[in-house]
Amino acid sequence: MVRSLVKDVFVTSKIQATLPQITIPPSIGTPENVTTTVVDTSALPHERTELNKEIRKSNVILLVYSDHYSYERVALFWLPHFRSLAVNVPVVLCANKSDLTKSTSTDQVVDDEMLPVMDEFKEIDSCIRTSAREHHNINELFFLCQKAVTDPIAPLFDSKESALKPACVSALQRIFYLCDRDRDGYLSDAEVHDFQFKCFRKPLSDVDLSVIKSSIQRYSQGSVTEKGISHSGFIQLNKLFAEKGRHETIWLILRTFHYTESLSLQSSFLSPKFDVPANSSAELSPAGYRFFVDLFLLHDKDNDGGLSPSELSALFAPTPGLPSQWLENDFPSCTVRNDAGYVTLQGWLAQWSMTTFLFPKTTLSYLAYFGFDTSLPSSNAHPTTSALTITKPRKRPPHTTAGRRRLPPVSRTVLQAFIIGAPCSGKSTLLHTFLSRPINTASGTYSPTLSPSTVVNTVELPGGKQVTLLLSDLASHESAILANPSALSKCDILIYTYDSSDPHSFAHIPALREKHNHLDECCPAMFVATKADKDRVTQDWEVQPEDYCGVLGVAKPSHVSVEWGSVPELWIRVAEVVLDPGTAFVRREGEAESEEEGWKGWWIAVGAVGVVTAAALGMWRRMSG
Repeated sequence: MVRSLVKDVFVTSKIQATLPQITIPPSIGTPENVTTTVVDTSALPHERTELNKEIRKSNVILLVYSDHYSYERVALFWLPHFRSLAVNVPVVLCANKSDLTKSTSTDQVVDDEMLPVMDEFKEIDSCIRTSAREHHNINELFFLCQKAVTDPIAPLFDSKESALKPACVSALQRIFYLCDRDRDGYLSDAEVHDFQFKCFRKPLSDVDLSVIKSSIQRYSQGSVTEKGISHSGFIQLNKLFAEKGRHETIWLILRTFHYTESLSLQSSFLSPKFDVPANSSAELSPAGYRFFVDLFLLHDKDNDGGLSPSELSALFAPTPGLPSQWLENDFPSCTVRNDAGYVTLQGWLAQWSMTTFLFPKTTLSYLAYFGFDTSLPSSNAHPTTSALTITKPRKRPPHTTAGRRRLPPVSRTVLQAFIIGAPCSGKSTLLHTFLSRPINTASGTYSPTLSPSTVVNTVELPGGKQVTLLLSDLASHESAILANPSALSKCDILIYTYDSSDPHSFAHIPALREKHNHLDECCPAMFVATKADKDRVTQDWEVQPEDYCGVLGVAKPSHVSVEWGSVPELWIRVAEVVLDPGTAFVRREGEAESEEEGWKGWWIAVGAVGVVTAAALGMWRRMSG
C-alpha cells in the first residue's frame, strides 16, 4: 500500500518486508497543509520492542488486515495491545486486498467485520476497504489517516449513540446564535449565505441551498420553514456531516469561530494582548459603544427600554453567564434600571464602561463570546481590541501645590470617585440617589454597608457632554483600600462626606487623613455635608468643616439633602472637578505661607521696578527740558 501510494501504481516487483520511513509533503493533497511521515512496521515478535517505540511516537495508527486470521487478530491482539501501551491516538481500520474478495460487497464487509469492532473499540476513528493491486482507495486511505489527526471525529461524534457529543452541540449552538443576526431562531437564506462565505470562502448556489434544506427536512421534520433553518435543523445538518465522514467540514466551521481541538475557544481569542500603560485606563471605542447598543436593542424584544431576566438570559446565551465581577457587585442594582427593575440602555452602556475601566480583559473576553469579530462581514472582520481604546496617561501630580493646581484638563470620559466618611454619614444614600432610586427616609433604620460597592451612571455636563461616573463606597475596607497604591491609582477624586446633623460625624475625616497623609498628593478632594435638611450642629472637632477646608485650600463643603433634590447637582460638580482637577488639590501644611510670601515678594519686586522706572523717566524729562 505504501509503495502504491508513492508510485501511484501497483508495484509488481518484489519489495522488502519493511519499507524505510517516507515523508508525504503538503503538496500531495493533504488537509490543513501538513507534512505526513509514514512509518512501516513489522509484526514479528522479535521486532516488538521497535514496534512499541514507534506506536508511542505516532499520531495515528493504520491497522491493516487482509484475511480471516489477520481480521481475528485485530480485536484479539492488536487493539488490546495498543491499550496496554497506554496510547490514546486514533486508529484507522483497513481491509486490504479487496480484489481477492470481489464477491463480497463493501457494505457487507463494513456491516459484518468493521462495525462490530468499531462498536467495541472507540479508538477506531474510521474504516475503509482498499486494494493496492487495483490502486483502489489508496489515496483516500492515507487521507483518512491525516484527517484522523487534523480533524478527529472522536471529540465531535459518539458513534455508539449516533449523536453529536454535548461539547460539540454546545459549540454549534453558539455558532448558530452568532449567525442568527436578527435573533429570530432561524437562519434565513441571507444568513446562510453569510455563514457559507465566512466559513468556506465561496458562495452557496440556490440549488445547493435547496439540497441542504431537503436533506435536513428528510431527517428532521419541521426544522425548515419559510423563516429558514431552525436551531435543531442546523444541529441535524452537522450530524449528517459526521455520519457521512465529512467531519472535516464541522472542524472547518468550528475553527472559523476560533474553537480548539478540545472544543474550547482559543485563549488568544478570549484574552488577546492588550496592555494598559501605567496611569492610563481603557474605555470603549465608538465601535465598542455601537456594538453594545446594537446588542441591547436586538434583545429588547418588547421594546420597553429594559432587559427583562429572560431577555438578559437570551443575550448572555453564548457566554458562560454574567461576568463574575457583575455578580459580586449585585448587578443590575449597581446601575440604572427602569421602574420594573430592568437594566436600561443607559445602565447597560454605563455597566460596560465601568467593566472596561476596571477589568478591560473581562470586556475583551465577552466581546469574543458575543461575536464582536463577526459583527461585520468577514472581509471587514476586526479584532476585539478595536472595541477598546487606551486613554492618555494621567499627569502625575507635582510635589508642590502650585504645580498640582496647574495640571491640564482631563480628556477621559470614564471617571471614578471614592466616597469616604464615617458610618451613617449618608454614603449609601448618595449611591442610591445617583441611580435615581427611591429612598425611604421615614423608616429611620440604619443598615451598615459591610463590603465595598460601586455604582455607575452617566452625568451630563453643561454644554451636553456626557461622562461615565463610578462611585465607590469603600465601607469597612476603607482604610485598607486607601493604603493600596494600586487601588488609588484608578481614583480620580476623593469625596469626604459627613452628616451635618451629627456632631461626631466630621471627626472621622481628619483622623483618616492624618493616618493616610499621602492622599493629598494622589488626587483632588471634595467635602460634602449630607442631611442638610436637618438642623446643622457644631462638629466635635477643633476646627469646623468650613475652616478646615479653608486651611486645606479647597472649596467649602457642598450641603446636600435627598429631601431638597439637590444631589444631582453634586454629581455635575464632581465631574467638573475631575475634568479640571487643578482647582481641588489639597494644599499641604507649610505651603500656604510660603506661597503667600512668594506672591508678596513678586508684587514687591514688580512695584520696585515700577518706582525705579518712574524715577528714571522723570530725570530724563528734566534733563531734556
